[in-house]
Amino acid sequence: MPLAHYDAAGMGRRMTSWRPPSSGPNSSLQGLQTMRNRQRDAERNEWQAASGVRVWSTNLIGTGIQARQTAGSEELRARAKTSWDEWTAQCDADGVLNFNGQQLLGTRCLTGVGEVFIRFRPRRPEDGLAVPLQVQLLESEMVPPLDADVWPGLMPGNRIVQGVELNRINRRVAYWMYRNHPGERAGMARPNELVRVPAAFVRHVYEPSRPGQLRGVSEFAPIIAKLRGVGNFDDAVLHRQELSNLFTMFHIRPAPAGDPMMNPLTGMAVTGYADNGAPLATMEPGITQELYPGEDVKFSDPPDAGANYADFMRQQHLGVSSGSGLPYELMSGDIKDVSDRTLRVVINEFRRRCEQRQWLTIIPMMCQPIRDFWAESAALAGVFTAAEVPLVKKVTWQPQGWAYIHPTQDATGKKIEVDAGFRSRESVITERGDDPDEVDAQIARDKFAPCNKTA
Repeated sequence: MPLAHYDAAGMGRRMTSWRPPSSGPNSSLQGLQTMRNRQRDAERNEWQAASGVRVWSTNLIGTGIQARQTAGSEELRARAKTSWDEWTAQCDADGVLNFNGQQLLGTRCLTGVGEVFIRFRPRRPEDGLAVPLQVQLLESEMVPPLDADVWPGLMPGNRIVQGVELNRINRRVAYWMYRNHPGERAGMARPNELVRVPAAFVRHVYEPSRPGQLRGVSEFAPIIAKLRGVGNFDDAVLHRQELSNLFTMFHIRPAPAGDPMMNPLTGMAVTGYADNGAPLATMEPGITQELYPGEDVKFSDPPDAGANYADFMRQQHLGVSSGSGLPYELMSGDIKDVSDRTLRVVINEFRRRCEQRQWLTIIPMMCQPIRDFWAESAALAGVFTAAEVPLVKKVTWQPQGWAYIHPTQDATGKKIEVDAGFRSRESVITERGDDPDEVDAQIARDKFAPCNKTA
């Protein structure tokens, strides 16, 4: 009796040359740095890659994911908000961005090369910060793909995998980092020196695709090769069109068989050129040029871009956008022949992807750990008591709300849901990225504004 089998496991003529290795989640990451370099080069030089990173980061972060204090007394919530707002303006260890800007930069790294490291930098009280703490974003190159069982400074029984130190139960205990970026070695002392940074002071933001995977992989890994091929093809067509615009005319004359023709006015031989070698008659609009017997004119006929160029490029861009997880319409800006209903379906599906990454990656791996470390540092600085720290850590994160696709229909639908008791008014306000308490306060102020007072 024949046994059932999967065609994908067959070794017939179609599959005999397809023999992928059974690599583990980390051994399959060999060559990761080469892939990062190619992704960054594509982001610099290929509009599809640059657009993909920009669209992802814009929709994931927008103007920033906000923290709303929900636990504790009203006085504690107000004190926590004041301290947090003051600290987020000075939290960048590089002194460039605020907290929202760091969210955007970290997300650009996440969606580009696949990971970013966050290092907590405790500061001295005399540094003049609201809370003696700053946050430093580090690129993936700062943690080299080092694998070792024995290394100077390595704790006994621990091992290093992809630059991450693991203990006997595979828990992360430290990261081995360069002191400076390995690509910025000019003028750097000890550029190759690695330092051990305890895991308590580092957060690694990435999206593992396999259990046990220790490093992140670029969002564009499946399409980097295609990106380069499509870009090269497009450049070749562009250069071909540049050449085709070089208007060329070939003046064909019969070979002279006797004495040259003489100009009856000058008595000189007719050559068709002036003394300086320039043609006697230049091409001008509406000109009628008489040719001598036996002469002819032939124009160059270079190839055009091809009748199927637009369809071919659109098909390639569809594959690139799908491979990067983006709708083609958002990546390319091409909404030709797309109906309103179709566009709504596409945008809603993309929003679900964004919310998935916001609530499963960015908020729990980036935003909340920073809030937790800040609360503990603030307690050490005397801003909060030890009993208040757990309450200060309890916040509701509010991503920036989505704009209405159809304002009238969308707002009416949400109002019907609230009136029917299917959801709360607070959830509608929070969904838009606003603080319900602040909205209520603004409404109350509006009621007593001078322009709303009746005579």
